[in-house]
Amino acid sequence: MAWFLNYYECDRCGGKWRDEWSCMCDDECPHCGARDMTPYEANELTTVIEKEGNDFVVLWSPETAEHDPDYRELGRFPTKEKALEFLAADG
Repeated sequence: MAWFLNYYECDRCGGKWRDEWSCMCDDECPHCGARDMTPYEANELTTVIEKEGNDFVVLWSPETAEHDPDYRELGRFPTKEKALEFLAADG
């Protein structure tokens, strides 16, 4: 399932916050309660690369993810470049 880190700015109070979710959805301002704030930016996090010890681990959020990304490991690589090559070949 797609996974996003959404960035918001409230139209009413100017408060800023970010939230992760499975879509680029509207959110409620945690500062003043204003509703239906649309994200002004989002980072797509369906697949990510994380450094773990000497390895670079490719993680993927499966279709079954609902309230968190529930990442699954797709592979481990000795360099970030190799992990990126893997993702490019898979895409």
